[in-house]
Amino acid sequence: MRRVMLKKAVALGVCLWGGLAGAQVPGARVEELLELARRQNPELAAMGFEVEAARERVQPAGALPDPMGRMELRDVGNQMGNGDFNLLPARVGSTKYTVTQTIPLWGKRDLRREVAAADAAQAQARRSGTWAELAARVKAAFAQYYLVGQNLKITRELLRLAGSLEQLAQARYVDGLVPQQDVVRAQVERTALRSELLMMETEHHHAAARLNALLRRPPQAALAEPQALRPLPAAAKLDYTALEARLLAANPQLAVQEAQIAAADKNRELVTKNRYPDLTVGVSPIQTRNRVSEWELMFEINIPLRQESRRAQEREAAAMASAARARKEAALSQVSAELAENLSALDAARRLEQLVATALLPQADVAFQAALAGYETGRLDFATLLEAQRQLRKAKLDRLKAQAEAQLRLADIERLLGEEL
Repeated sequence: MRRVMLKKAVALGVCLWGGLAGAQVPGARVEELLELARRQNPELAAMGFEVEAARERVQPAGALPDPMGRMELRDVGNQMGNGDFNLLPARVGSTKYTVTQTIPLWGKRDLRREVAAADAAQAQARRSGTWAELAARVKAAFAQYYLVGQNLKITRELLRLAGSLEQLAQARYVDGLVPQQDVVRAQVERTALRSELLMMETEHHHAAARLNALLRRPPQAALAEPQALRPLPAAAKLDYTALEARLLAANPQLAVQEAQIAAADKNRELVTKNRYPDLTVGVSPIQTRNRVSEWELMFEINIPLRQESRRAQEREAAAMASAARARKEAALSQVSAELAENLSALDAARRLEQLVATALLPQADVAFQAALAGYETGRLDFATLLEAQRQLRKAKLDRLKAQAEAQLRLADIERLLGEEL
């Protein structure tokens, strides 16, 4: 019996372990965070429904208006008959049934449909712009989360190194080779690093909370430590001329303005078409007692006499179209300037990271190792060793900051393009 219970317990433990291992905590890669944001962001979902609603308005916009029906009871007092009042169609003098249908002419239905289609395109472009903004914010938050995590790791390594230096200073002080001040400086440096470590742990928590907020997750939800930043695109893909062409074709803000221009132009044409009348067609069977005795056919047009109002509406539509074009020009100037600025900043961050990685960081490491060896042999004082340690730390942080800056600029470029590079 005990063996059976033990086997069940082991099996249950294996199942629980497998479930925990299968439940992956997001955060290691930015791609999975972007997919999570796409699925869970309520604003994006709401705009998706707005796009669907706008598309459903296209077909009704060009449809014929509903027909109208009318019934007229003639001679309800039966003055031509027995003189009895009656409301039954078969017991009055005659009953006229009329069905009318208004038919917009001159292509007005097509124009209304095209205006609605432009509005739907505008809604889609706004949704694309919202996603581009959200994706850029997630990428930036991920880069910041990575930067703080790596900074935290470097500080912990330096804290362990500071402990080793403190032990070294104490050993040399015991041997009478250095003054007590070296031990005190080592302790002060270690305490300062512990203080910085506490602040960085707080900042790491804040960075995780900001990232969770973008993903619509609880602030305390678990996030995996980032494994690596996204690789930067090759320099050939960052040509301004090529990216400007992609910007004109895919930028969500420009797409919104282009859809507004299309809607304004079609609306101006529609307002101009309202100078001309629409046609209404009707047919009327006339019932006398229990039979249809006559048929009538009716044609009707509206008379567009109020031309002053129509001219004002036409001027309004023309002004709105001009305003849409002006807004597009302003948006084009803005996004083009932002693209050039971000490309320049990305190139500078890339070159700075390369300079630090290939020159400054190795030099700082060599300087620290030399200072450590010099202190151990008594050729250098402890202040020089601490300064070398700080320079090494600064070089590591400078490299991390350059990497994070490049990621931020890349996210901004992709936001402007509305697509991944």
